[in-house]
Formats: sequence, structure tokens, C-alpha cells
Amino acid sequence: MPTSPALALSAVALRKSYGDKLVLDGIDLSIPQGTVFALLGPNGAGKTTTVQILSTLIAPSDGESRVAGHLLGREDEAIRSAIGVTGQFSAVDNLLTGEENLILMANLHHLSRREGRRRATELLQRFDLTEAGRKTVATYSGGMRRRLDLAMTLVGDPRIIFLDEPTTGLDPRSRRSMWEMIRELVADGVTIFLTTQYLEEADQLADRIAVLDGGRIVAEGTAEELKRLIPGGHIRLRFHEAHQLAFAAQQLGPVTTDPEALTLDIPSDGSIPALRSVLDRLDGAALDAAALTVHTPDLDDVFLTLTGNGNKPGAGSAQATVPTQTKESVR
Repeated sequence: MPTSPALALSAVALRKSYGDKLVLDGIDLSIPQGTVFALLGPNGAGKTTTVQILSTLIAPSDGESRVAGHLLGREDEAIRSAIGVTGQFSAVDNLLTGEENLILMANLHHLSRREGRRRATELLQRFDLTEAGRKTVATYSGGMRRRLDLAMTLVGDPRIIFLDEPTTGLDPRSRRSMWEMIRELVADGVTIFLTTQYLEEADQLADRIAVLDGGRIVAEGTAEELKRLIPGGHIRLRFHEAHQLAFAAQQLGPVTTDPEALTLDIPSDGSIPALRSVLDRLDGAALDAAALTVHTPDLDDVFLTLTGNGNKPGAGSAQATVPTQTKESVR
């Protein structure tokens, strides 16, 4: 019998309120070690509050959580020694050099002078900042500052890293460079808890995604699973001749046709069984399509539908959750 993966972080019925204002309304989390978990949501949904609670910066109003195996609220020092946090805004000191910033962080982690310098040199090299390491941070570009910020988070060798909108303000090239660094960390067994408003970022990096709205998790699953919660997916077939299109529409209905493009769309969730069914029906009708493509809603559609005034699947329930499945290559 297969064993469940060890959890880096878990939470049950986590709540946070400030007086009459409820910020988090009983969220549940279960994040395996060595994975990327992305928390999506509009401004004010509770993303940063969640990170602040789990990183011991503020206390929850209710609920229970374990981070790196330690109970939140009782073993906070042990939690702090196991985690790293990179916030939305760079925490580096502009008046110091990159190397001095890292050595300062090493001192805060009580590393010896020799070990601190060794760690600083190693991290400057890892993040392609060796040449810039002796320059003041005030001269750094936005991408360099964010790389240094992440390097400072790694001085203490954390096994769980909270990245709260880590690529805010970065250009596309710098953002993709940061993505590669995150992937390398995960390959080394580090767990990443990511909050972001860049939906492509979550799609590219996350093993699992939760959508937070109004302090509640309204859906959770892989990127592909979340996309299938939203209507509008279809399989598109293109034919060589108009008579083939007309015959296919009779055989495969209900469909939507475009006579000019010689295409028809079949409503579908984009899954392998749905695709196999269409292929079997084509074969049974002796139809030869020129091309077949699978179209599913993207995370933008998911975000807009599930948050704000969107129509949420499973209205009336606290959460629409889809089980863990193997990601499918057909999209």
C-alpha cells in the first residue's frame, strides 16, 4: 500500500479576524514536502495574512497548523529556524553591498565569521551576483535586488520558503529567471509556498493551486483540474471539405460549426476519456479530420469566475475541491 508523502505544512480551520472584520474564514491546507503550492486571490482576499500566520509573524484567531512538523503557536522558534520568507518588497539594505547584506543575514543566523563569508560567496555565485556583490544595492536593477532578496532568505538553509508575490515589478526576463531559481530549489527538496497575482506564474510553477476569495478557499487542485471546473472547454475539429464538416456535424452533435473555417467545436472538459470518445466516434463514422485541437479555459478564466462576483462552482459549499490526479499532456 503506497504511503502518503510527508507534509511540509498543514492547517485546519485557520481563522483570523480583527474585531468584527473576518479576514480568514476557516481555511484548510495540506502541502507535501518538495512541492510548489500557489495561493491565488484578488487583493484583500487574505493571501498575505495567511503567509504572516504560517510564518509566525501574527497569531491566528482560531484553528491549528503545523509547519515543518512543528505546532504553530507552541513551537514557533523551531518553525522560524526551518523557514524563509521573501515578501512583496525587497528587504535588502540599499547602503550595503550585496555581500555585506548576506554577511549581515549570516550574523543574524549566528553563523561563524568564516562560515558566513563562505555562505555569502556561495550564494552570490549561485544567483549570478558575484560581480555585483561588492557594489551597493542602490545600484542594482529590480531583478538583481529580488535575486539578492531570495539569496538572503537561503542563508539559513530553510526547507520551507514563503514567497509572497516574489516577482512583483519584474520584467518578463527577470521573472522567468526567478522561476528557474524556484525550480532549482524544489529540485533540492525545498517546499515553496507561493502567493502571486501572475496567473501564468502559478500555471508554470505550482504542483497544486488554491483560490482564495473573501477569506475562504473556493477551489483547490492542479492547474489542469481547476481549468476543468470552468465551462467553455471544447475539442475543435477541422476538415478538408464542406461536405465532411456537414456530415461530421450530423454524426457528432450537439456541436458548433464554422463553415468558413471548416471547423466544429464539441463541448468537452479536455480529459483523456473525452478525447478518446471523440476519436472513437470519428473512427466509427469513417471521418478523416484534417486537425484536432483541445481547448480548455485558462487560469484567467478560473480566477475571474471563482473570485469577486463570479459564479462559483458548488455554490453554497465552503470549497470546491478536486482530487489529486496525474497531469495530462493533452491540452
